[in-house]
Amino acid sequence: MNTLNSQFVPAQLKAEILSEALPFIQKFHGKTIVIQCGGNAMTEERLQRAFARDVVLLKLVGMNPVIVHGGGPQIGDALRRVGKQSEFIQGMRVTDAETMEVVEWVLGGQVQGDLVTLINSFGGQAVGLTGKDGGLIRAKKLKLQDIHDPTVFYDVGQVGEIESINPAVVKALQDDAFIPVISPIGVGDDELSYNINADVVAGKMAETLKAEKLVMLTNTPGVLDKEGNLITGLTSQEIDALFADGTISGGMYPKISSALQAARNGVKAVHIIDGRVDHCLLLEILTPQGVGTMIKGLNKSILWTCQPKQKAEKNPPTANWRFCALSSE
Repeated sequence: MNTLNSQFVPAQLKAEILSEALPFIQKFHGKTIVIQCGGNAMTEERLQRAFARDVVLLKLVGMNPVIVHGGGPQIGDALRRVGKQSEFIQGMRVTDAETMEVVEWVLGGQVQGDLVTLINSFGGQAVGLTGKDGGLIRAKKLKLQDIHDPTVFYDVGQVGEIESINPAVVKALQDDAFIPVISPIGVGDDELSYNINADVVAGKMAETLKAEKLVMLTNTPGVLDKEGNLITGLTSQEIDALFADGTISGGMYPKISSALQAARNGVKAVHIIDGRVDHCLLLEILTPQGVGTMIKGLNKSILWTCQPKQKAEKNPPTANWRFCALSSE
């Protein structure tokens, strides 16, 4: 991927770029932004470091980032090391008791610990949480309904659905200038741990915290149509059609479902963006540029109007690959 070395950027241009961020900083100052970072989105150390720097910067300019992380590739690697094969149904990992032990170790230990350490190394104050801490996420066993036949249900083991979220611990950390980093593990009344899809947790967390934005990082340019073209904006009706014709399936299914639910329940803007683009968070939040797809909420929101519609590339373009105009609806 091409990156722009800051030492070759003229000082005047740097100043202009910084000044362009002012209205966005003013608009989102004091607002909560929930950021879901999937394990597939940031596989390179360079991208992980850029993400951590972006999060720290957002906090320092007065926003309240809340991180919900996944860890699918890392869980898959750990399971292979112990001789277990991963199985998925409609994008959900089938999780027996042994798999759940691995999930808890990978998410609550390895992935979360690495992310907290990285954010703190850039001057942030990140604190790791799971759904068990402070009663954050209460869950129950998920009965996974077939997307085509509502009479069919799948048993996916210790995979949970959210019963409730108690945001007290997250709000307390935010008030004390900390950055919450949440692993998507809930606990049930049966005292069992439940693996919950990170997209689902991020969406529900954004609803509960009344977030200004929900930003989901992926390893694709955004939502693609069947020809591989990027879809820059979607309505709920358009999403229903994409579900029906199979365009949205697999791992993208829970992501889009959660994004749509959040948009319908008060989150003003939901963005599915390309986590392989350097500093994608800053591009999405602090500049009039877009790097993905926006789900339009029911409330008045900012829409990205992007031209031209481009063919998705195997290697994502540089930060200035697509210029967008802001409009209201």
